[in-house]
Amino acid sequence: MGKLFIVPTPVGNLEDMTFRGVRVLKDADLILAEDTRTTAFLLKHFEIKNKLQSYHKFNEHKTVEQLVSQIEAGSVMALVSDAGTPGISDPGFLIARACMQAGIEIECLPGATAFVPALVASGIPCDRFCFEGFLPQKKGRQTRLKELAAETRTMVFYESPYRVLKTLTQFAEYFGGERLAATGREISKIHEEILTRTLNELIIHFTENEIRGEFVIIVSGKDN
Repeated sequence: MGKLFIVPTPVGNLEDMTFRGVRVLKDADLILAEDTRTTAFLLKHFEIKNKLQSYHKFNEHKTVEQLVSQIEAGSVMALVSDAGTPGISDPGFLIARACMQAGIEIECLPGATAFVPALVASGIPCDRFCFEGFLPQKKGRQTRLKELAAETRTMVFYESPYRVLKTLTQFAEYFGGERLAATGREISKIHEEILTRTLNELIIHFTENEIRGEFVIIVSGKDN
């Protein structure tokens, strides 16, 4: 019986890669990568020459059974995503569940996740929070926003730069424009920026300034 390692990779600065993560990737029989081109850059930097195979949201349903069979036969695999911890708004859940059901040992290394530094540095309460990831783009979006309007815990969202302004505007509509929120972008990169303002103030800021980079949006809970 082999083993599945889930290995977080840097969300920005390559120095965030752990010594343990590098060792696991060097020792693995096969590295499963969300995008082999992105992972190849990481592997080259750390002089890792192991075999790569694509594993992403478009092929994970088709390949998971075969991969589990290979692990059962003795293969040691390491799963990585483009950035951060696999399974957190990235592929990873299906193979982890399949391995668990097959009695295969799973070891997830601690490491980079974009929302944690953004949440902690925002100044918004982080003792209790809920992670929402990416909201539905169309079907179910308004229903979810109505439900979250009553949420008392801090809320954490991911958003692309192309929808940030729209999302902030909807948050103001459903949660109230004076609700305290924060945006974190380019986490762990040279141009990292974390802004804590009311939703109305953030809307004004991003109306007047160019929006770049992947975003974490933190919204304080009701009555926080």
